[in-house]
Amino acid sequence: MSHRIERVNELIKEELGKIILKEIDIAPNILLTIIDVGTNADLSQTKVIISVFPIDRSEKIMHRLKKGESYLQGLLKKRLKMRLLPKINFELLSDKPYS
Repeated sequence: MSHRIERVNELIKEELGKIILKEIDIAPNILLTIIDVGTNADLSQTKVIISVFPIDRSEKIMHRLKKGESYLQGLLKKRLKMRLLPKINFELLSDKPYS
């Protein structure tokens, strides 16, 4: 992976975390963590892998994130001021608890 892609991933992870904290209404007893960010080489797509605890709330949180993807994308574009900002796609880490 190129240094540029790694830097883009880190910037997206950092700024998206701040945006989600301020802009997405998440109950105080829910923990949402951005686990990883992966951007493809042509900067067209970014996969944001999240974890939600408690797991039984993950479907609701994923629905809220998917619904707000374009809004979050716009806020991220303003913060990063990149010419090509990859499209954000949220994915849940796992549906099964660790054993």
